[in-house]
Amino acid sequence: MREISLIVVHCSATRSNQRFTVDMLRACHNARFHGKGVGYHYYIERDGKVYQTRDEAEVGIHARHYNAHSIGICYEGGLDEKGQAADTRTPEQRAALIALLRSLKMDYPDAEIMGHRELEGVHKDCPSFECSEYRDYFANL
Repeated sequence: MREISLIVVHCSATRSNQRFTVDMLRACHNARFHGKGVGYHYYIERDGKVYQTRDEAEVGIHARHYNAHSIGICYEGGLDEKGQAADTRTPEQRAALIALLRSLKMDYPDAEIMGHRELEGVHKDCPSFECSEYRDYFANL
């Protein structure tokens, strides 16, 4: 079993007024990663439905230099209607993300929750919000 020390939160970097379903993500990642599947372990659509898109035992393809010891979560969105970085999480996505993080923290209690942009060497806005809210939440439980 892999040793997990990090849970990385991503956004799909898609506009809030355009859908990017799990099937669209799967097609995109299969093309990008030459048939190796979705790089994230979990994907959360706007309605809050959570899809496991990669087995946790399998190394992800979502955060270069961090994949070996991390779990990747992505939510649909992250850009406003004009294509600018924005926290576009729906109430359903927020609830689903906290429930998923709670479950993962039970399995990996020492894993740190970070946004993709917080990783050293990353120069993106992803996930378009501050993940410190989740670190603070789980630190106070």
